[in-house]
Amino acid sequence: MTISRTKKLAGVVAAAGLLVALAGCGAAPETAPTSDETTPEVVEGFKPCLVSDDGGFNDKSFNQSALTGMETAADELGVDFIEVESASANDYAPNLENLVAEGCTFIVAVGFKLSADTIASATANPDIDYAIIDDSADADFNGETDAPNIKPLLFDTVQAAYLGGYAAASWSDAAGVDKVGTFGGIQIPPVTIFMDGFVDGVAKFNEDKGAAVETFGWDVAAQEGSFTGGFQANDTAKQTAQGILDQGVDVVLPVGGPIYQSAAAAIDDAGSDALLIGVDSDLAATDPSVADLVLFSIMKRIDVAVRDSTLQAATGDFDVTPYVGTLENEGVGLSGFGAFESELPEGLTDELAALQEAIISGELEVTSPSSPAQ
Repeated sequence: MTISRTKKLAGVVAAAGLLVALAGCGAAPETAPTSDETTPEVVEGFKPCLVSDDGGFNDKSFNQSALTGMETAADELGVDFIEVESASANDYAPNLENLVAEGCTFIVAVGFKLSADTIASATANPDIDYAIIDDSADADFNGETDAPNIKPLLFDTVQAAYLGGYAAASWSDAAGVDKVGTFGGIQIPPVTIFMDGFVDGVAKFNEDKGAAVETFGWDVAAQEGSFTGGFQANDTAKQTAQGILDQGVDVVLPVGGPIYQSAAAAIDDAGSDALLIGVDSDLAATDPSVADLVLFSIMKRIDVAVRDSTLQAATGDFDVTPYVGTLENEGVGLSGFGAFESELPEGLTDELAALQEAIISGELEVTSPSSPAQ
């Protein structure tokens, strides 16, 4: 399904929970121009377009954040854009072909799963600018993008997830439970990078506090763990979540768009007091129906990366140098703790701020086998 949109600024930019800075961690980057800025001069015939992966634009997470970024850019530029939603992997190549036929001059592919088809489309259409989220477009692993007109939009999410693991461990330790868990959709780098950081952050808390918080669902050393096999909120995802809950955890990190819905359902059915950690976007803001279960979210500023790359392409300044979101450039980070702010263990926000500063300065090295090259 292809949808052409007139310029608009969906109120979701504010509602999506722009990176809420921890105490002392600085403000988020702007996602809209200030009132005294003028509309950028757009190259003639510019037409931006966006294609989702099979999670769809209503995933309250990954794809939705990309759509928000495109909407924001289109509003600033005063142009129309086209979005096309993929129902399955079989739609990726045809959807890209349709966008080319529609006259798109800049195409954003949302996700690692579109890599091969995006490379093929970009190779066949060298005059079109492309960007792809969470993939380096380097299928032959030679360290270079496989088509010279693709800009990778990457995120070193392990840094933010490390803070998230530390926070989850602190919460569980204070509650006397000392058990947290995680599970993913598909075992691919954009998923496992969250899980690596989360587990390592728990280990950091244990080291600093002499605690013994256990993690379930992911073994960093073996790179093995619990996965649903997809990004759909279905019975398999619910059973996977239940398997983690059965370990007695009180904090769960589901990594994979809509699978958090299955985790929420498992928590409800079990009558558990466990809380969720959102990914990519501020889950408490994007899905109020689960806000009372969301301790915090580990965020990637996909919206800002899409918005900024769209503006580059629109003004003729497109640069294919990969973008890597980090704590330092505020491309990744934690949301606020919402209703749980007043219940946080004493000193936690200060500890997180100190950890963030140490990671940014290089004093504390936080990395993952899935970290993008910088």
